[in-house]
Amino acid sequence: MTGYGKAECLLPDSKMTIEIRSLNGKNADISIKSSLIPREKEMEVRQYIAKELQRGNIDLFATMEQNAAEQAKQINKEIFGSYMAQIKELGFPTCTDTILQTILRLPDVVEAKKQELTDEGWETLYKAIQEAVAALNTFRSQEGEILYKDVTSRVALIESFVEEVEKHEQSRVQAVRERILARIEELGAKPDENRLEQELIFYIEKLDINEEKVRLRQHCKYFMETIDNEPNPGKKLGFIAQEMGREINTMGSKANHAEIQKWVVKMKDELEKIKEQSLNIL
Repeated sequence: MTGYGKAECLLPDSKMTIEIRSLNGKNADISIKSSLIPREKEMEVRQYIAKELQRGNIDLFATMEQNAAEQAKQINKEIFGSYMAQIKELGFPTCTDTILQTILRLPDVVEAKKQELTDEGWETLYKAIQEAVAALNTFRSQEGEILYKDVTSRVALIESFVEEVEKHEQSRVQAVRERILARIEELGAKPDENRLEQELIFYIEKLDINEEKVRLRQHCKYFMETIDNEPNPGKKLGFIAQEMGREINTMGSKANHAEIQKWVVKMKDELEKIKEQSLNIL
């Protein structure tokens, strides 16, 4: 949901530049960082931005560049005359360059011409805001295509890692069985064969990861359906990623096999990257 948009518009006496920037955020947190947008119009601007951009920490900047003729500052004749009268009363000459330059540096003697935004000027400015928002949405769309490819490829990798885990399951069960029997032999114990077999079956069933694999594959499928079919799937993708993490963690805790643990670590690595990227999806 990061993005940047910019637009410009020409008013009779100036050029306005609108810039808008968006970063990751759970809600639409909009900040208007300019005094050039009239206070009575701020709510209208906020509502439009929230509608178009949905979510994000959004900053709107507006700057103005005046025409050369308008940049010229004006002398406040009333204040200037008041200073001149006071200097004259004190008996100082009032026509020297030093006196004139000193008066011109005094507060409020020279002031910039205040800009008044007309209704027509506001319409022009509002169109520029809309253009900047549209540019930001275009930026988001381009970033979204890259994000889509990245995230979906990582989901596919996790599914392929599950297949790699399955290649080691049979050897894992046999290895667990042999390890337990070897330990019993070391201890010199002579357990009842039937009871031992029952206990081995019970123990191996506790290590079974078939349910975790099924649920993980289902979560991966749901992730893909959500990102393909929902207009703003970002939050839901985050929840699905959490469920994927639970199944991967359980699989790792049950693995009891070095090779399976390696593939579980790879799944976790890909999932963390998916979670990071999902924060940037609307």
